[in-house]
Amino acid sequence: MSSGTEQVHPNKDQPVMQVQVMRKVATRLIPFLALAYFLNYLDRTNISFAKLTMSADLGLSETMYGLASGLFFIGYVFLEVPSNLALHRFGARRWIARIMVSWGLVTAAMALVNTPASLYVARILLGIAEAGFFPGIVLYLTFWFPRAVRVRLIGTFMVALPVSSALGAPVSAAILQYLDGLFGLAGWQVMFLFQGVPTVLLGVVAWFYLTDRPQHAKWLSAPEREWLAGTIDAEHQSASEVGHASVVHTLRDPRVWALGLVYFGIAYGLFALSFFLPTIVGGLAKTFNTKFSILETGLIVAVPFACGAIAMVFWSRHSDRTGERVWHVALPALLAAVSIPLALYTDSPFATMAVISVTAIGIFCALPVFWYLPSTFLAGAGAAAGIALVNTLGATSGLVAPYMTGWLLDITGDSRAAMWLVGGFELVAVIAVLLLRKSLHAADKHRGSEARTAPPVLRGSGPTNLSPEDGITGRPV
Repeated sequence: MSSGTEQVHPNKDQPVMQVQVMRKVATRLIPFLALAYFLNYLDRTNISFAKLTMSADLGLSETMYGLASGLFFIGYVFLEVPSNLALHRFGARRWIARIMVSWGLVTAAMALVNTPASLYVARILLGIAEAGFFPGIVLYLTFWFPRAVRVRLIGTFMVALPVSSALGAPVSAAILQYLDGLFGLAGWQVMFLFQGVPTVLLGVVAWFYLTDRPQHAKWLSAPEREWLAGTIDAEHQSASEVGHASVVHTLRDPRVWALGLVYFGIAYGLFALSFFLPTIVGGLAKTFNTKFSILETGLIVAVPFACGAIAMVFWSRHSDRTGERVWHVALPALLAAVSIPLALYTDSPFATMAVISVTAIGIFCALPVFWYLPSTFLAGAGAAAGIALVNTLGATSGLVAPYMTGWLLDITGDSRAAMWLVGGFELVAVIAVLLLRKSLHAADKHRGSEARTAPPVLRGSGPTNLSPEDGITGRPV
């Protein structure tokens, strides 16, 4: 058995190998992970549609609803880093399956809430159950996809986020409108039940379907496993040279905290739209003296998210083609910052939703390219902790945005102040990412030069000794 890592020089077949392997890996992983993320975001935000009838049943004010929406993030933010470290240590297959089954059960159990207090408790438990899923998936993708194709494939995976709202909105609305009274339950209770069960089932499938690392992928040939594992290892070694592979150093790195601020600003707009867009549409109906059914509201809400989904795919591919990252985050975030206040001064529901669609395009285009940035200087356990910390800092906007939006709606009677706040936080994200531009560009440039000069590392066929301290690079034993 090999006592070290065998190295060979690149050859003319490598581009063919890359295309071949990436096609297999993308076909195997991306659809499944996108479906899981679809259910993840749907189960997190379906409360926005439940609100249309649940608020009257439970006696919720706008502020109380905003609090219930935001309480999800209390347990979520505190458990993000520990959850990602557990995924890194115990394996993605087991940990992702555990997360999915847990949150699916809690979502289904939300059909039993009957007081504001029980709703608050259920939302906290849902956040605890979901903690670590998204940063875990982002970390997992760095195990499988080289940097040259990562943004495009992260964009393909993350398109499930706007799609979950674009498809989930009319589906949730239809359940509320047509299945009210089924099993003796209110429509919103039926919705929670019907949307929680599929997550549990998919979580069971994840246990058997996912593969932890390239070297364990029996669905790849031996040369394909060796090429992919070697390519990923070389990139992570390069990242550790310009950044951190240890948890302690990562948590002290100001770049990680600054990226958390960027993500906070982008995600603030995302959560404000996700949790309150049905309410905003209802407010538009009153403002312009018209009326929408619950299903019509769902179809209208779907439009901005559908536009965002289409734009996200093209923008992430453009970022990979050009190799530029920072401006691909800053420009769409600036578009969102400028457009959302303009929606408040239009003279028709159509014009308002058109401008809100532009805002959604800006937010969703920024997201997949943003998640490339931490991997420019993080590797191994440092990447696990750093990605989770960035997501934790950003996720705190999920606590702030719904509560602030609901509170401002209550005290002002309209959405103007809330939407101005969205624009302000998006602008903060633009400024913060541009201030990081020089540092991130230097790290990415170094990684690019290292990847071009370093030969791929081919592993032996034996087991590897992996630990959080080793990062992603396994030492053949």
